Amino acid sequence: MADLSSIGEQIHRLAQRLWPIPRSLTGDGVRRTLAILRELVPELRLHEVPSGTACFDWQVPQEWNVRAAWIVTPQGRKICQFSDNNLHLLGYSVPIERDIELAELQQHLFSLPELPDAIPYVTSYYRRDWGFCIRDSERRALTEGTYHVVIDSTLEDGHLSYADLLIPGESTDEILLSTYVCHPSMANNELSGPCVTIFLAKWLQSLPNRKKSYRIVFIPETIGSIYYISRHLAHLKRHVKAGYIVNCIGDERCYSFMPSRAGDSLADRVGRAVMGGIDPHYRSYSFLERGSDERQYCYPGVDLPIASLMRSKYAEYPEYHTSLDDLAFVTPAGLAGGFELFRQCLEILDSNRTLDNTTLCEPQLGKRGLYANTSTREIGLSALDIVNVLAYCDGKNDLFAVSRLIELPYWKVDRLARELEAHQLLVRVDNISGSE
Repeated sequence: MADLSSIGEQIHRLAQRLWPIPRSLTGDGVRRTLAILRELVPELRLHEVPSGTACFDWQVPQEWNVRAAWIVTPQGRKICQFSDNNLHLLGYSVPIERDIELAELQQHLFSLPELPDAIPYVTSYYRRDWGFCIRDSERRALTEGTYHVVIDSTLEDGHLSYADLLIPGESTDEILLSTYVCHPSMANNELSGPCVTIFLAKWLQSLPNRKKSYRIVFIPETIGSIYYISRHLAHLKRHVKAGYIVNCIGDERCYSFMPSRAGDSLADRVGRAVMGGIDPHYRSYSFLERGSDERQYCYPGVDLPIASLMRSKYAEYPEYHTSLDDLAFVTPAGLAGGFELFRQCLEILDSNRTLDNTTLCEPQLGKRGLYANTSTREIGLSALDIVNVLAYCDGKNDLFAVSRLIELPYWKVDRLARELEAHQLLVRVDNISGSE
């Protein structure tokens, strides 16, 4: 695997390439984004879901595409041009071309007085409307008069686009990664997720051996996960043993943890442990503060063990849902840190297993070359690690639980367990953490 700094640079270059593409719940921008991701992982499967398709209590919305949008001031100056920044247009705006007075126009303008130089991100997915998002400093400078409004968009029956990928392993037990492709030009709250995820997929594909299988999903937020769950619920409940939402994973300010609804799933425990090792001061949130697709994957009756691992959490940093969430805020180093966080979690989840002893009472380690005849402090500590692993591998505790119980890093427990398995002192048993 390439070094982390190189991976961070590669992920950031991908984000730069995807940055100008206008994305929403549906439309050609999503298709263009998925096509570029597929260049990196050709096995990515693309899907089109017709508008009006029922999925639980929802329906797939009409498809929205935009060719151009702007406002002409009374002085003849074009402002809020979609071509300058795709955040300028209210998401899912209906087409319109008309003259309008300032007082009426103000009812269709959105700005942030607390961030006067930021363009806000605002949508109207399920209510027909139109509007523009504008810097508050520019809004305050507007003068009375007649404005000419142009929105050259289409909102009609079409499709919702998404992609998924199954990377098979030795077991049919699956680890799920889910990320979004529905936001326009915002870096942490959109592009960091699919960009990091596609590089995780490339890394997983490169591994010579995988114990678990990996299901990776690129979807529009909320409606995408609801549709996906509605079509795969039985399979997901049977096979998914852990998983994560990949979102807001590219800045350098902090790490943030959002648990599953259960709060103590294997995904939760591994996520907390790895994040704590990387950043002991990470921020832990309550499921009551959720706002991403953990809402759907953890909903009652679905109850999948899915948590969210982030850098700066959505809705908790001032640049969130504005034009300030840009490619300067998201950095190669931040993206590399996000990639490494998930890589370590997936390594644990892939190798985690439950083992049981094959002997009654402690086995004689010396005759197997596992215990030196000469006792020293270093050798004694090593032997203590071995007997502690044996003591807690009881057919009930998986290796991750053992590592927490004996306060030994997971990688060391895994290494000792492999050696004990090779000497047939430990054997694998079927368990909920993924053996089959």
